[in-house]
Amino acid sequence: MMLLETLLPLAVFAFVSSITPGPNNIMLTSSGIMFGFHRTIPHMLGVTFGFGVMLVLCAVGVGSLVLALPSIHVILKTLGSAYLLYLAWKLRKMSFKSELESGHKPMTFLGAAAFQAANPKAWIMAITSASAFLPPLQPIWLSIGLYCLIFSVINLPCVGVWAAAGSGLRRYLAQPVWQRVFCAAMVLLTIYSAVSIWL
Repeated sequence: MMLLETLLPLAVFAFVSSITPGPNNIMLTSSGIMFGFHRTIPHMLGVTFGFGVMLVLCAVGVGSLVLALPSIHVILKTLGSAYLLYLAWKLRKMSFKSELESGHKPMTFLGAAAFQAANPKAWIMAITSASAFLPPLQPIWLSIGLYCLIFSVINLPCVGVWAAAGSGLRRYLAQPVWQRVFCAAMVLLTIYSAVSIWL
């Protein structure tokens, strides 16, 4: 019963934090629109894998050390916001042409996994969940394994929803006027994500 009382809040936190808008979900929506759902799958898997590694690090205490050192925290925030601003710049002329015509390629598995290290919001999520929802099991590796498994199993379909939403919108954005409107909205959301890192 005590284990269930810990796992249910963890599952709820994992769902809410994974399904709500953030840098990863905005990037996945953009990728779904530009490349379709299937071409975005490596990006999705990279997000979940990279965040899973972060969960392990935070569960063993590394995450608290990162936030305790102001210089590292500032570097992470700077890298994360800089990448998002670069992404906003690229999104201003989002292309709905084929990959060969547009010159763009979807984010790779490794690229998406690596981005998690520069995503302060992901660090906050991982540290919060590790400090509040780590299951009370022994040995500790079993507790960490169960914690990461539950979060990852919930995270992957949640980020998949955003990629699927982008892919679904692709068919409705055939007209240039709606492409411009959508591009403007995505640019503003991406800039907001970059700024929110510092709030």
